[in-house]
Amino acid sequence: MKKVAIQGVAGSFHEDAARKYFGTDEIEIVECRSFQSVCELVDTDQVDIAVMAIENSIAGSILQNYSLIRDYHLRIIGETYVHIQLNLMTLPGVKREDVKTIYSHPVAIRQCVEYIEKYFPNARIIENQDTAMSGKILVRDQLMDAAAIGNLRTAEIYGLNVWDSGIETNKKNYTRFWVLSKHANQNGGANKASLAFEVGHYYGALARVLNIFAENQINLNKIQSIPIVGKPNEYTIHVDVEFNAEENYEKAIHRILKNVSSLSILGEYVRAEMEITNQ
Repeated sequence: MKKVAIQGVAGSFHEDAARKYFGTDEIEIVECRSFQSVCELVDTDQVDIAVMAIENSIAGSILQNYSLIRDYHLRIIGETYVHIQLNLMTLPGVKREDVKTIYSHPVAIRQCVEYIEKYFPNARIIENQDTAMSGKILVRDQLMDAAAIGNLRTAEIYGLNVWDSGIETNKKNYTRFWVLSKHANQNGGANKASLAFEVGHYYGALARVLNIFAENQINLNKIQSIPIVGKPNEYTIHVDVEFNAEENYEKAIHRILKNVSSLSILGEYVRAEMEITNQ
């Protein structure tokens, strides 16, 4: 059975992502307080795999996770997308008018501001480390005057009543998760890669590298600059590329090596499909 590290506790969206990616395979979820702890467990061989959020379609990229993956020399071996649907939940017996406090992750709270202002304008908002922990707190402290915002898995695990579903303002909200390992993926069939590189400070340096992808019929579907600690005004460029022909990808990498000061292949893996809902 694979041990899979996640940031947060059981019932979180990270657990949703792990179970979606591994499907019917049996896995053991290992809870971590921080993303750094997740990386440390993989680095020290205490777990086999980690699942880590890297970007949200509304909140954007999680920049610290790019740096952590490089600092710990982890390899991206897969990805998955999770539709973020948020729900209001309470302990059994709590009435709507009893709710004076709402717990959740700060991003989840921001995504439900319209709902909160409409139905609970006077509620005190308490931010927590993740949505599932917010549900767990209701049970742990037997809070009969509070609610939590989280996913349905949280309600299932902790026996909470779901009052309202889909309370997020934007219904097309997705988070992309990377599946990480200490070692590269040995399976074939990769059609996507995540790369990190640095270029010199001269006219057209970055454009020259990006054009190489286009010339080799490789789709560049994400580009993200990350500041280099200790080097003001210098950046590492992270890109995600998709390709149909592995030969084209290898040609591009060979040419790019001649046009950058450094290049890291963070992972080569199978592209995940985002299942867009019409909710």
